[in-house]
Amino acid sequence: MNSQASNCADSLALFPGAHLGVLGGGQLGRMFTKSALQMGYSVTVLDPGKECPAGQIATHHLCAEYNDRQALSSIARCDAVTIEFENIPLESLQYLTAHTRLAPKPDAVAIAQDRAREKKFARDHGIATVPYAFIEASSDVAACCQAIEFPAILKTARLGYDGKGQVVCENLADAVKAFESLGSVDCVLEQRIELDAEISVVLARGFDGSLSICPVAENQHERGILDVSIVPARVDQQLQKKAIAMASSLADALDYAGVLAVEFFISSDGEVLMNEMAPRPHNSGHYTLDATTLSQFDMQVLALCGLQLPACSLLSPVVMLNLLGDRWIANEHQSGEHGQPGEPGQPIQPNWHNLLNDTAVSAQEVTQILHLYGKTSARAGRKMGHVNFLSPHVENAIAVAKGIKSIL
Repeated sequence: MNSQASNCADSLALFPGAHLGVLGGGQLGRMFTKSALQMGYSVTVLDPGKECPAGQIATHHLCAEYNDRQALSSIARCDAVTIEFENIPLESLQYLTAHTRLAPKPDAVAIAQDRAREKKFARDHGIATVPYAFIEASSDVAACCQAIEFPAILKTARLGYDGKGQVVCENLADAVKAFESLGSVDCVLEQRIELDAEISVVLARGFDGSLSICPVAENQHERGILDVSIVPARVDQQLQKKAIAMASSLADALDYAGVLAVEFFISSDGEVLMNEMAPRPHNSGHYTLDATTLSQFDMQVLALCGLQLPACSLLSPVVMLNLLGDRWIANEHQSGEHGQPGEPGQPIQPNWHNLLNDTAVSAQEVTQILHLYGKTSARAGRKMGHVNFLSPHVENAIAVAKGIKSIL
């Protein structure tokens, strides 16, 4: 970097003692807050939930809606602000970027909020996606058959996540019915392809264009929700390098600042196809909390503060297992020996003995580390926590994760 660029970077630097803000108080906001507090920053969280996970540990919690002008004015007094989920009202982001440092930029978030815009942006910048068609009316479904083949997946263009707003369609009639069942809102119809694997690339990009890239994760889903992430990914190295190059190119095209996650499909014929992006830390990057030299949340703090981004290097093979609210709900119908009763009004805990006191785990050279998100209620599909299983041998970690999953 030349001296002029270095001076520019130095002028952006925010050091410990500065005040950071985050829009969103869920688990991603909580883990960002934890990293920031450990580094010596104070944190204000804006979230409408009175008991939101991030608000429980933040320096300040603004309990208000994301378009509340008084709350926005308050968080705008922070030295820099970031987000923990993409569906923040665009007007709120535009207000903040006019009054304080905001990363990522509103334009990048707006693209990520809309699947159709996201795919078009990717293709416009030479990044391949699955064949797709934009659906605005029932009549568009028949026309799209020229671009894609069935079976296909109809997805709402906005607000869908973790399998929500998605319907598998075997034929044209299914697609028309699905479009109507989704409220006839704008949708994307994606051709369903044969997959060898699904992977994700999580990276951080600084204001100066510098990059730090996490090891590629191999992801497995159930019911549209991430189940496990395996690192290192059991995918050809050249395909992984191609995905990293595509994610880096996307970040550059967006002039991105902050943490960006990009999910990819690996087709059965070896194509690397972008699925979607998230302008924030990602569930598939949670393994970095224990298995890399710095976590995706450390990277989010450093990028937001305009500081140097060190390399994110793998310290140990790891498997991340999601813990969903289904496990808590099931315990409500079990006797005490199967679940640990909680306080009145609190969800009943799973049987942690099977995870934390199982001698079979240590016998297989696996270390398990539990992360819970502080959520006060459970529901099916809700992410309540995760476990990272570390081992010198990734296959051992996979076997233990599967065994724990079946008995937890």
